[in-house]
Amino acid sequence: MFVVATAGHVDHGKSTLVHRLTGMWPDRLAEERRRGLTIDLGFAWTEVDGRRIAFVDVPGHERFVPNMLAGVGPVPAVLFVVAADEGWMPQSGEHLAALDALGVRHGLLAITKADLADPAPAAAQALERFEGTSLGRPPVVVATELGAVRAGLVTLVDRLPPPAPDADVRLWIDRSFTVRGAGTVVTGTLAAGTLRLGDELEHAGRRVTVRALQSLGTGEEEVTAVARVAVNLRGVDRQEITRGDTLCTPGAWLTTGEADVALRRPGELHRDLVLHLGSAAVPVHVRPLGTNAARLRLARELPLRVGDRGLLRDPGEHRIAAGVEVLDVRPPPLRRRGAARARAEELATGRIGPPEIATAAELRAMGLPVTGLRIGAWVVDPDWWARRREQALASVAAWSARHEVEAGMPVEALRKDLGLPAAELVPELLSGTGLELAGGRVRRPGTALPERVERAIRAVERRLAERPFRAPEADELAELGLGPRELAAAVRAGRLARLAEGVVLGPDALDRAATLLTALPEPFTVSEARRVLGTTRRVAVPLLEQLDARRVTRRHPDGTRSTARSSERR
Repeated sequence: MFVVATAGHVDHGKSTLVHRLTGMWPDRLAEERRRGLTIDLGFAWTEVDGRRIAFVDVPGHERFVPNMLAGVGPVPAVLFVVAADEGWMPQSGEHLAALDALGVRHGLLAITKADLADPAPAAAQALERFEGTSLGRPPVVVATELGAVRAGLVTLVDRLPPPAPDADVRLWIDRSFTVRGAGTVVTGTLAAGTLRLGDELEHAGRRVTVRALQSLGTGEEEVTAVARVAVNLRGVDRQEITRGDTLCTPGAWLTTGEADVALRRPGELHRDLVLHLGSAAVPVHVRPLGTNAARLRLARELPLRVGDRGLLRDPGEHRIAAGVEVLDVRPPPLRRRGAARARAEELATGRIGPPEIATAAELRAMGLPVTGLRIGAWVVDPDWWARRREQALASVAAWSARHEVEAGMPVEALRKDLGLPAAELVPELLSGTGLELAGGRVRRPGTALPERVERAIRAVERRLAERPFRAPEADELAELGLGPRELAAAVRAGRLARLAEGVVLGPDALDRAATLLTALPEPFTVSEARRVLGTTRRVAVPLLEQLDARRVTRRHPDGTRSTARSSERR
């Protein structure tokens, strides 16, 4: 199937021409028929020389330009209509400006109402306006000669690029309604991909299911692009899905509220305009970046990819402000001083590469090639990765200089310092750097505690060797220069074990205590445990709690305890 949109000034005969070609009147609304004026999108289809052609008929009145843009946005070809008796008119110009901004390259110019005036002047006038636009000089036909129009349409659709039936689906919705007994139905132009019965699609972050499919009024089990399609959905209410929404292959599109774009034929740009892309019309805040690029902040998120084409329109002044081509759907922040200027210079080159690091799925969702160094699910720029390795060495050295009692730099601190998106990347990054990862910290092999801390710990070890369960008091630790940071470093190094705040014993204290406690009659009290261990309640209580946690001992409701082995015997 081929899909062609109409374009042209109001009352120049677009709908009449579609009716003559298809035998179907595209105006759907009673108000349209009453007024003889196309207000919303209309649809009709026919077959010409074995080619099925569907028409999206658009309104020509300036009040309904947003509806017109919703129709032409996803469509690759246009049947542009100019009346012989009136020639080029204001909406002819706005429609052409929109098509040019969208980059539509395939068109056919039809001169209508040739029975009222010579078509040649209108054709010459129109072709002059077409010069320099994306449409160039399209072929010209006179609408009264239907054979020539059909032949022109065949030539037009035969020049269209081949569809991509295996591509990810992104269906821009142009109608949404309810069918009694079926539920929610949406329509749109399927520009790429394939839809099948039972498919799960994504809408606004949730899954919906294709309950039924129609194309050109016929039920189908499968529809491949390019096609006009009606989709009966399960899992969404009619009020929750509307024109400008999308149905997408789950997980295959990056939904974003910000993008950097190239500007095509920019005019006067205001800060607040409307972005038309696909069938969507979304208010945006525009931040120019140089003369031919801008950062767009969208009022609502859209599924975008690099290379998407749209336009910016000023609805108040009824004018096209610029065409846009998406360059980056995950643009860098512009918070630091000079960042906007640097970004403008980068965008001006037109060579915006992929992110320095992203998952393969993210690159696909952004519409970018999956090229680079593969690190698990991640794809990284090799030069960027090499710089991160060098930075890791410097970061760990700087951290160690600032934190002499720490046994290395915490992995999370290093991850943030290097700008890595996931901690799982740190071990891969450290490979070959000479750094090691141990206990959640990164350090150079053989990193030792400072001598002053080492002396203090040895003093504690000597005391504990004589009385293993007599933990040093707070004043004793302070006298040795062992504060919370020093004690934490000793615990990480495996030299001491922490029972509670300020309560430390040797690293084997729990195992030794478990052995001694088996000699007690059971159940035993805290006081009995304290006596057999030769310690104080300050030590015995947290020690027993840790043994409980390890299931070495079991605490009874009356506060007494038994060892786990004796409990099993009973």
